[in-house]
Amino acid sequence: MAVYREDFDVEVKEDCSPLTAADLAAQKVIASGLAELDPVLPLVSEEASQAPWEQRQVWSRYWLVDPLDGTREFIKRNGEFTVNIALIDQGEPVMGVVLAPATGELFVAAREHGAWWQVQAGAEWERIFTRELAKPPVAAGSRSHGGMTETAMRRLLGDDYHLQPLGSSLKFCLLARGAADVYLRRGPTSEWDTAAAQCVLEEAGGAVLDLNGKPLRYNRGESLINPEFLAVGDAGIDWASRLRDAGLP
Repeated sequence: MAVYREDFDVEVKEDCSPLTAADLAAQKVIASGLAELDPVLPLVSEEASQAPWEQRQVWSRYWLVDPLDGTREFIKRNGEFTVNIALIDQGEPVMGVVLAPATGELFVAAREHGAWWQVQAGAEWERIFTRELAKPPVAAGSRSHGGMTETAMRRLLGDDYHLQPLGSSLKFCLLARGAADVYLRRGPTSEWDTAAAQCVLEEAGGAVLDLNGKPLRYNRGESLINPEFLAVGDAGIDWASRLRDAGLP
C-alpha cells in the first residue's frame, strides 16, 4: 500500500503482464513468513523462479501464492486487487486466504471449516455462504479481460442476466458471499490466480469447474496455466449438462 499511494514504475514481463515494486515486495514478505511455518513446504509463486516439473510432480503439499493478483487494477488505482495464498494438498486447495489490501476485506477458508469474511481489519468475522441461482442471475466478469464471454454467457444463462465487472480474485469472493452467481473465464489464467479463492468459494458452498464440468485441480503438469473454467455459487445445478448444451467447450 505504500507503493500504491505513491508514483511507481511499471515493468512488462516476458508474458506481457505488468510488474510493480509492490508485486516484488509482497513476494518477499509472504515467502519469508511461510518459510517460518512448521513444516516448511515448497512454494510456487508468480514472482518466484519455478521449480521444474521433475520436482513439482512429487509434491503432495505446497504453497501456491499470487503476491499481487490484479496488477492492472493496482495500476489503475481502483482498489480491486488482492493477495492470494493457498495450501495445495494432493492437487486440491485445502486452505485459502484472499486479502484486498485497499479495503481491508479478508476472506479465509479451510477444508471442512467453512468460509469466513472480515469486512475490514478488526471487524467481526462472518460465516459466508453462496446462494441458489438467482432470477435473473448475476454474472461476475473481469474488469480488465472482458469482452470474450457474452455469447457464451447467454447460451449458459439465457438473455436475462446482469453483469458485475470486478477485478482479481474478488469475483470468486463475490460468489462466495452470495452476491453473484457465476463467473465464466475464457482465456488463460495461472494456477496462483485461482487456488485461494477456489477454496473460499468451495467452502462457502460453490464450485470451480473446467468446461467439462470437472473440479479445477492443481499441479496437473509442467504448465501452470489453468484450463478455461466456470465458477458457480449454486453447486446443486447440473452445470456439466448446461456447459454441454451451451456448446462449451
